[in-house]
Amino acid sequence: MNNSISGNSGKAVGIWLLTGVGMIMIQVLLGGITRLTESGLSITEWKPITGMLPPLSTQAWINEFELYKHTDQFRYIHSDFTLSDFKFIFFWEWFHRFWARLMGIVFAVGFIYFLWKRRFKKEMILPLIILFVLGGVQGAIGWIMVKSGLVPEKYFVGHVELATHFVAALCLLVYTLWFALKLLVPSAQLLYHSALKRFLVLTIVLLFIQLTYGGFMAGLHAATSAPTWPTLNGDWFPATLFAMRGGENYVSNPIMVQFIHRGMAYIITLLIVIWYIKSSAVNATALFKRARPIPLVLVGCQVILGILTVLLSAYNNVFIWLGVAHQFVAMLLLMSLICLAYLVRKA
Repeated sequence: MNNSISGNSGKAVGIWLLTGVGMIMIQVLLGGITRLTESGLSITEWKPITGMLPPLSTQAWINEFELYKHTDQFRYIHSDFTLSDFKFIFFWEWFHRFWARLMGIVFAVGFIYFLWKRRFKKEMILPLIILFVLGGVQGAIGWIMVKSGLVPEKYFVGHVELATHFVAALCLLVYTLWFALKLLVPSAQLLYHSALKRFLVLTIVLLFIQLTYGGFMAGLHAATSAPTWPTLNGDWFPATLFAMRGGENYVSNPIMVQFIHRGMAYIITLLIVIWYIKSSAVNATALFKRARPIPLVLVGCQVILGILTVLLSAYNNVFIWLGVAHQFVAMLLLMSLICLAYLVRKA
């Protein structure tokens, strides 16, 4: 997808794709709320058609609640839940799934419309097929994630499955955004500078690793293991940093996961500052000049939100919305870097 395929017909398709970008962002945020409110296991069955609607009668609600009562999360974490409590967590999981279905409808209807109007160029067909495949894969990963928490002695979905679901959603977001940029950005706005391009690619790769560890943080409730800053419970290198053996320590040890997540944040912030300074000396296009400072502003906001999220992790209501805001700014930061990576090409 490196060659431009813009044009009059491409602009309409590009706007449709940007609508999809917005919907994917909302879906990721709904996923964050679902995770932080511990709602992910409230729906224990996958019903692609009938699951579109929530329970519509008291008996239907009772039936869903009875299914949830068979999970270990209910037995050991939420055994005091009333039907009203269950309805709250059910809503977020249902809405998360509902929005996924709605996205599928929007993409399918748009695809049929543009196909009927013959707005698709030959070069668009393969990227569109890949887009639909990525969407289907993301749905499958989501159900695998839910099933990971519906087994004995599991109170939540697996943190590795959660991070995989999150990163897959970001890949879908990035792919859709890149496709839209190809259709909407004139070639005259491109900047050719190999060094800046390499710097951006490196930062984006590190950011994806950082976002993966953000998924681990959420899945392991790692913020509560060290709700302090700048140290981890008073130590720069806690004694429990290597509490597990082998590679598992770097994936499943909450203290190590938070240590890596913090360290990566500092590295990425430094890289973005350096990139901003280097790019200021470039004779750039108007669009590049407008986009250049955005990552610097966003990474500053993200660091502040990250610190507040850790410090206030014990206060559940505040923590949920700080966590969602942290996730939202992370998506904006990723998208800003992707937009710049599209604008900057190798010489």
